[in-house]
Amino acid sequence: MPITHLLTIQYCTVLVMAALYAPQPLLPVLSEAFQVGEARASLLITVTLLPLALAPIAYGFLLQRVSARRLLMVSIWVLAISQAAVFLVDRFDLFLVLRLIQGLAIPAMLTGLMTYLGASAGPGRIPQVMAMYVASTVMGGFLGRALSGAISAGFGWRWSFLAFAMATVLGALLLQRLKSDPAVSFQRVDPGAALAVLRRPQFLRLYGVVFCAFGAFASLLNFLPFRLTELGLGLSERGIGLMYSGYLMGVVVSLVSLHLASRIGGAMNTMLVGVLVLMLALVFFAMGSLWVIFAGMFVLCAGMFLIHSLAPGVLNQRTGEQRGVVNGLYIAFYYAGGTTGSFLPGFIYHGFGWHAYLASLAVVVAVGGWLLRGLRPARKAPKVPAGRP
Repeated sequence: MPITHLLTIQYCTVLVMAALYAPQPLLPVLSEAFQVGEARASLLITVTLLPLALAPIAYGFLLQRVSARRLLMVSIWVLAISQAAVFLVDRFDLFLVLRLIQGLAIPAMLTGLMTYLGASAGPGRIPQVMAMYVASTVMGGFLGRALSGAISAGFGWRWSFLAFAMATVLGALLLQRLKSDPAVSFQRVDPGAALAVLRRPQFLRLYGVVFCAFGAFASLLNFLPFRLTELGLGLSERGIGLMYSGYLMGVVVSLVSLHLASRIGGAMNTMLVGVLVLMLALVFFAMGSLWVIFAGMFVLCAGMFLIHSLAPGVLNQRTGEQRGVVNGLYIAFYYAGGTTGSFLPGFIYHGFGWHAYLASLAVVVAVGGWLLRGLRPARKAPKVPAGRP
């Protein structure tokens, strides 16, 4: 793959993840602008995460017959136009519809980007290009939050979305230069095979672990801007966006997680450490100090990415046939946890306060730890029957 094509794919990956999380540091401002409560404002993230949870099932029926380049071109223009339309929106329900449209475009783009990378990489290069892809997703998550906050503080929240729309148009023009057109190899989730996987307690437990871990993680990232505003620390949207700097820990932890696992007794033990680190991080967020919370973000992200970087490998050690179904269900449970966490715990925060909210997240993380404790180390990859719809 030419270096210019690889850089284009990385740039577009950053854009996609930035679009997903750009509204997060702006939620208090958007809540005030549209006169809606915290829980309702958080739907701007929830409705965009929801299609990511459904994508392994819903998109499989489409992507079998669509080339990666065509899929990318359609979805990136949908993303750009819907972002630009936010600049003009004056009703919250229309805003939600536009975010839902963006949520439908984002998993299509991610699938196309991953497929194009895999099909275009030379022999032996797939691990390297995929590592760059993962790093780009983490960087996009950080830059989306940081840049949207900075632009909003300087020019107003609407300009944040317009700026990302212009950057996305540039991405669309760059994608037109891609020459090869590999077919999308996206295995749709056979309902029969999915049920067969879910009947295996070891798989279901691990899906439950990532559901709980990412649910608590996504929830805290979503409602943190409201807490920072509540504390009266004088942070602008720019300051709130920079509070997500700890997200960059995802790059570091993903690179060292396998080394850590080899030193402390395997992936299971290391994931348990990740659960404990997540629990510890909640203590930081119980404080009222700006710098303690800032440090807590690094601890929180270290715990989350320690689990997320190792869980797919643990799953694939247990998988014989239907690897695509097993991994597709992992993605579905992961983002289903994020969708649930980005909305429902907000009612606890609104009704009972921040510390009760943190306690509810601690319970969710503890459930994930309990599920993880019940997992046995994989001995050999079991065969999963294919099943029928």
